[in-house]
Amino acid sequence: MAKNKVVAGDYNGKRILVTLGTPAIQLSVISKLSLDRATIDSYEVVSTDQRKSAISGIVRGLIGNALLGQAGMVGGTLSAKNNKSFLLAVEFRDGKRSLLEINDKIYQSIIKSTF
Repeated sequence: MAKNKVVAGDYNGKRILVTLGTPAIQLSVISKLSLDRATIDSYEVVSTDQRKSAISGIVRGLIGNALLGQAGMVGGTLSAKNNKSFLLAVEFRDGKRSLLEINDKIYQSIIKSTF
């Protein structure tokens, strides 16, 4: 599962969140840096990672087993949710640079806000 944090560079360790559809870096309790075309000069996907959610697989497997037996357990386990994460290199208009580890929801928000 993605950390939804800045993992290197400027703003290292700061959380990334989406508020009212707008992605932002949480600078302090009340201060945020919006991740949109006004602040981002460019970005590049460095890597992607897709994993099955272990908890989702276990729960679905147990439910499948209870409803349909052994075959239901296998089917339920295989239907586990996918968790997709991205490592995104961002260059800001002010010259700062950050490496973000984010989930698919935040990645999609950044794409929309920078288009």
